[in-house]
Amino acid sequence: MNVTDAIAKILAEEGVEHLIGFPSNPLFDDDAAEEAGVRPIVVRQERTGAHILDGIARITSGEQVEAFACQHGPGTENSVGGIAQAYAESAPIVAIPAGYSRAKTNTDPKFSSLINYQAVSKTTEQLTDPDAVEETFRRAFQTARNGRQRPAVVEVPKDVFHLDAPDFDYETTSSTRAGPDPHAISEAADALLGADLPVLYAGQGVHYAKAWEPLTELAELLEAPVATSLNGKSAFPEDHPLSLGAGSKSEPRQLNHFIHEADVLFGIGCSFTKTAYGITPPTEDNTLIHSTNDPGDVDKDYKSDLAVIGDAKLVLEALVDEIGNRVGDDTDFGRYDDVTAEIEEVEQAWLDDWSDVLESDETPINPYRVVKELDETLDKDEVVATADAGNARDFMAPFFEVTEPLSYLGWGKTTQLGYGLGLMMGAKLSKPEKTCVHVMGDGAIGMTGMDFETAVREDIPIIAVVLNNFEMASYDTPFSGHYADFAESMGGYGERIEDPDNVADAIERAVEKTKEGTPVLLEFLTAQYTKLSRPDLE
Repeated sequence: MNVTDAIAKILAEEGVEHLIGFPSNPLFDDDAAEEAGVRPIVVRQERTGAHILDGIARITSGEQVEAFACQHGPGTENSVGGIAQAYAESAPIVAIPAGYSRAKTNTDPKFSSLINYQAVSKTTEQLTDPDAVEETFRRAFQTARNGRQRPAVVEVPKDVFHLDAPDFDYETTSSTRAGPDPHAISEAADALLGADLPVLYAGQGVHYAKAWEPLTELAELLEAPVATSLNGKSAFPEDHPLSLGAGSKSEPRQLNHFIHEADVLFGIGCSFTKTAYGITPPTEDNTLIHSTNDPGDVDKDYKSDLAVIGDAKLVLEALVDEIGNRVGDDTDFGRYDDVTAEIEEVEQAWLDDWSDVLESDETPINPYRVVKELDETLDKDEVVATADAGNARDFMAPFFEVTEPLSYLGWGKTTQLGYGLGLMMGAKLSKPEKTCVHVMGDGAIGMTGMDFETAVREDIPIIAVVLNNFEMASYDTPFSGHYADFAESMGGYGERIEDPDNVADAIERAVEKTKEGTPVLLEFLTAQYTKLSRPDLE
């Protein structure tokens, strides 16, 4: 058994189902992964491969840790962005980039994964001794699975792949969860029970902990409104009377209203990173409680009054028990009716202000009309959705309502154009019964659009929605193309829609095509309209 076969054996033992990336890497070239029972998927661009693995990790709440592989040199350079995105989104991946042979590892200007991946991974190692293959990869999987989940990288110099490896009996790694300090739970309960208007803010940690039920239970127990981060979108059902929607650069008015009305803001499973794509906690006349499984998040950007470290589900369950034991089963804070009525009033006024674009009959089609039709046409029990960076995000985040956990894969701090295509391909691989839809613009499809062919070749029937307004976002940079024809030329189904009255029917056809196993690209010719066109309606 050589090192290549040993790595493939470990991948299979760890439950890896997919090896995604690009040759030349012996895990692909020598059929080692496939012979070990791991499905190889070759993409058109390395970073899209990492995005697919990111999608798998996130739709499975971090339980499915998959593997990425690529060529030394150019392949590793191309893949850095995808690994960086997974790092930013706390998505667990084990990346196995090839490296230059050991004799050339430190020769300038050869690209070193060992050096350059360190800033965008949880751990980075170089495997130089074939006797260490077992322990090295055990560390990588253990690192990726536990604590704050993020990519672990093992660079394998290309000459090491072919060296003999010792026989071994591999023992798979495990996942652990950290519980909260009981004293911190007691203090948090004191603050929440003493609040006139507590507001809960749920991040992606709620998804990774599968803490959706105790989050709803705590909200209903406290009669407290719930907002989510964009990464946490769908952690709380947005049709619930206490829902405020998701915070982002473009967010529902009721969210902003209640965040600033709250006297206690409880962030659970979030980082409270200072970003344009999240909320800004009020810094005066309120109490900020921060619960996260990563102590490094606490006080990083915003000073918290209380910190509760631990797995989101364990924290929420402990709080529900603590508060329930104190107040009994018949708790009535007397604010539920007033709070839910105020949410509905603010939300309805906001929707009324935006109704002219959401219901617009103009041509080219108003992009908000496309989002409204997606929202009303897609079955929320079956959908997984996302939106790319820029205007697509700003259109979708506030107006596409989600009701089921993990039915929206948002993203945090920054993101790469074209991220959504790989993200939904990963979601579809793990949840083939779901309708997986991503919305992007002209810029995003230019970055990763060729990997639509990967979806066709690998039988991954996603729906790509392209908002084609013949420009790059708000930068007045003219782009053009007939993207529906492109989809057809790649072997998928493409449709170009110019009439707003045909939007819903096109979406329904797309869903049926994916059920038949065909990837779909819907190209909507849209107006050059952005969120910035409505600065008066924030």
